[in-house]
Amino acid sequence: MIHVLAGITGGMMCGIISGLTPGIHANMIAALLLGFSPALLPLLGPEGMAAILIATLITHSFLEIIPATFLGVPDDGTSLSVLPAHSLTLDGKGEEAVRISALGSLWGVIFAIPLALAALWFIPFLQSSVDILTGSLLVLIMGMVIVRSEAAGWLCAICLVSGILGLFAFRFEYLSWNTLGAGSILMPLLTGLFGLPFLLTASEGTIPRQRFSGLSIPTRTVARAALPGTLAGLVVGWLPGLSTASANTVISGWIPYDQERFHYLAAIGASTLANSIIGIAVFVAIGRMRNGVMAAFSGFETPPILFLLTIACLAALGAYGITVCLAGTASSLSGLNSSYLNTGVAITLVLVCGILTGPFGLVILILATGIGMIPEMIAVSRVPCMGVVTIPVILYSFGVW
Repeated sequence: MIHVLAGITGGMMCGIISGLTPGIHANMIAALLLGFSPALLPLLGPEGMAAILIATLITHSFLEIIPATFLGVPDDGTSLSVLPAHSLTLDGKGEEAVRISALGSLWGVIFAIPLALAALWFIPFLQSSVDILTGSLLVLIMGMVIVRSEAAGWLCAICLVSGILGLFAFRFEYLSWNTLGAGSILMPLLTGLFGLPFLLTASEGTIPRQRFSGLSIPTRTVARAALPGTLAGLVVGWLPGLSTASANTVISGWIPYDQERFHYLAAIGASTLANSIIGIAVFVAIGRMRNGVMAAFSGFETPPILFLLTIACLAALGAYGITVCLAGTASSLSGLNSSYLNTGVAITLVLVCGILTGPFGLVILILATGIGMIPEMIAVSRVPCMGVVTIPVILYSFGVW
């Protein structure tokens, strides 16, 4: 029991570091832990190792909303949520944005656990059919997002250009560096499409005083918003080749991120955690590794599913408390010069991309930033920029690429 508690504690510490630090993902921490597994396994055993990996994944999924909200730094799971979250910070509601996202994440765990247990039964029977339908489902989702817009032509063009950039980046990803195992080409892609354009075009001045006097929407409303987010997270966590970034696209078709910001953040929080939970079930059911944390499980004997989900629940409760506590420090940002802060964050992002992905990553970052500026210039939705991920997955699903 002590070794399991030690694993949960260690995993939560790792998740805090990766969640709060731009450029560091839970997959990178999992790779490092796997490298140290010969020393850790005798101390922690399979259950302790499983606990530290699961706790890292869950804690990271909660904490990653904080840099997205206060710094405007995107990650795979927060690429679209940067837009409403950081805008709420500029409205003085950053703490509330983080609290609602964390509450949505907690509801996502609550909803996803029974669904993940049920998935153990039906996933093995439906997987072959689902593999065939993935591309068609994504075409339907992106089509709905574009057709429902008043500027369908622009959105279609942005989606296609983003997709071409994604195809190019993934095709030649071997040219990028892989510093410390963290050189995913997704970082410069998402940073350029969603992070830098926001930082470069943000208004000057000081960050408004951050005030929190309770949630603007009741808990039951957060739960209702978290339910479609949970379903989206389960879908993309099950279907091959998809990620949390794809769930962002799915949710944006249901909840407009620029009109219902709090509802959207609750849904995104739920989808991120549901994606992590279903990834555990998919690994146990059919052996597919949906993220680097699950891949790390191949290095030792996997504990039972009920044990893994229990660890996930305990880590979620702890991570929720930590996220809420850190959100309470938002008032310390009041009065900071936002132009200096945005410039500093932008320079840091460029440096991190350069260190982790090298010259090729910087080229991708420049190209992605150019595309990411277009929606800002013509005042249209940034959702079609997710074509950078969805179009390669669609073509791969159809056997074209």
